Amino acid sequence: MKKKLFVVFMAALMAFSTSACASQNGTSESQSANNTESGQTEKETDLSKNDASESQSADSAENGQTEIETSLSKIDNKAWQYNSDDDVYYQIGIPYCENPADTAYETLAIFVPGAYMNAEDNGDGTYTCEINTFKKVGNYTAETAPIVMPINTPGYSAMAALTSYSSFAEYTGAGFVYVHAGCRGRDAGAPAGVTDLKAAVRYIRYSDDTIPGSAESIFTFGMSGGGAQSALMGSTGDSSLYDAYLEEIGAVSGVSDSVLGSMCWCPITNLDSADEAYEWMMGVTRSGLSDEQQQISDKLAEAFATYINEAGIKNPNGEVLTLSESSDGIYQAGSYYDYMKTVIERSLNNFLSDTEFPYDASSGSSNGMGGFGGERPMPDGEKPSFDEGNRPNGGMENIDGEKPSFDDGNRLDGGMGNFDGEKPSFDEGNRPDGGMENLDGEKPSLGEGAEPDGQIPEIGNAPVGQSYEDIDDITRNETAGGVSLSGTYETAQDYIDALNADREWVIYDEASNTAAITSIEDFVLACKSASKNIGAFDQLDGGQGENTLFGYGDGNGAHFDAYLADILNELGSSYASDYASDLAKKDSAGNTVDARVNMYTPLYYLLESSEGYQTSTVAKYWRIRTGIAQGDCALSTEMNLALALQNYEGVDSVDFETVWGAGHTQAERTGNSTDNFITWVNECMANE
Repeated sequence: MKKKLFVVFMAALMAFSTSACASQNGTSESQSANNTESGQTEKETDLSKNDASESQSADSAENGQTEIETSLSKIDNKAWQYNSDDDVYYQIGIPYCENPADTAYETLAIFVPGAYMNAEDNGDGTYTCEINTFKKVGNYTAETAPIVMPINTPGYSAMAALTSYSSFAEYTGAGFVYVHAGCRGRDAGAPAGVTDLKAAVRYIRYSDDTIPGSAESIFTFGMSGGGAQSALMGSTGDSSLYDAYLEEIGAVSGVSDSVLGSMCWCPITNLDSADEAYEWMMGVTRSGLSDEQQQISDKLAEAFATYINEAGIKNPNGEVLTLSESSDGIYQAGSYYDYMKTVIERSLNNFLSDTEFPYDASSGSSNGMGGFGGERPMPDGEKPSFDEGNRPNGGMENIDGEKPSFDDGNRLDGGMGNFDGEKPSFDEGNRPDGGMENLDGEKPSLGEGAEPDGQIPEIGNAPVGQSYEDIDDITRNETAGGVSLSGTYETAQDYIDALNADREWVIYDEASNTAAITSIEDFVLACKSASKNIGAFDQLDGGQGENTLFGYGDGNGAHFDAYLADILNELGSSYASDYASDLAKKDSAGNTVDARVNMYTPLYYLLESSEGYQTSTVAKYWRIRTGIAQGDCALSTEMNLALALQNYEGVDSVDFETVWGAGHTQAERTGNSTDNFITWVNECMANE
């Protein structure tokens, strides 16, 4: 039987007179004063917090608020373990839902600074802990400490639950409580991943009276697909669209699943219009397309203009941005275009301001902002060769349904499935790695003594010799063209001259150390080549990671892009029927894919033009960083998110920057991602 955490007071209340009630209040105030004088607080002195929680829930019920319902036990304060090296109490394998779909994922672990606990050794390796609320770690006590939740899901992959202790000393040392919640991935189909994360947040709130940390100060952080799901956690709080899915897994009901802050590096999100944005911005870098393929690319770019002109996205001054037809390119004019151009210029000018010359682009000094474009290096440092006629052209079928021709062995598709559904093989050492380096120019490491075990690493750490692009299993093509920077540039002018090697597109003023660009197209040709097939996210053969995300839990892909479906139908493509069929399917909750796309689109909740506007509890604090040179998505993805948040009532702060020269990585202008994230959380908490 589910626990209904409320107590009916009425009979007891009627038995007391008004003077008795006043006497009770006086006694309560006196006890509270005595506790305060002894340096204790309610959380420290009350050993039976469930009674207090039940009483609070009763008050909520009488006031018409939703009651908490669950059969889950709260975190057991007699089951803590201790790591002396980090001075951390922790628990692992805590179920956060009653009916988990996959127990390999749907549990959480919690890591608490030792100062927040008064512990008694149970003699069996566990400890009974009471919360100590007056000791501080950094700026925080056990009652005020923020709770941080990583979302390590590149390509919307699953995040396995922890089964043993891991050190998160950077965070616990700063006074944070660290909660690692495993979650299902794209193979389970959207909205499984975010549903699980919401269930974990609800469980933490349900257990708030038994654990250190403020459940009203939860911050999520993630990179790539994890950045996208962090953005969703920040934008979809308490959305009723998730209720059926949360009920299905037995999540705690009657508590909020909103968060206070969201950190997003390179978020691959707003997938409802991502294919269109990709072609509008980066389609110009494609070559070798057939006439039919070019038609699709062009029509997707036109569809993006339609989307922007209907979306009502506003600049920071509240003015609606639009796209206009242009003499060159496809809708490469208008206030939206002009605003994006200023974002690109600001990124370059930040680089010029941040960088001390001489600048060594080869070593990745000045935070690894070493170069643009060029072909991605193979692991041995050699560049892949493309014989005439076999350069990737988008990897899609022609409109008439015929497959493009590739000679045996010469197809290079960046790890995507072949058209028969099989994965291409890679001999040891020759798998493309995207060439991503850490900001200091070194390959990221799991840490001393750690070996890759197939699990997605914690944020900031990819397996040795690998990048996020290695492990997210997203389809990418090797890219050629653009500016390639190497060596040392003695002055800023030398660096600008290198950017202008193929064409003059950067205008530099040495006196002010600032620059402007001639056009977005010129920037893209030099710095931001397309690295994905046409249908960058909803691939025509259904083989992209996002196709699996919007599948139906069987690991197979399904189509979801309504704009692309209309284009294919208009062109008479053989794919049109596949799209129509997939868009009409319903999932276990009775929803078609358009509803699930809305659930996974932050802008659905943030834009006034959308049905989902103001139907969720949106995070107050946001920090968004992206590498401006990444080929994984158009710049509009992050820019639109930032603009929508800046214009959303109730959002207090949006810290948005693009990092010049950086690709698909945890890009930062200066410093490192972990330290900068911790500093940002501290700044947010100082405003609370």
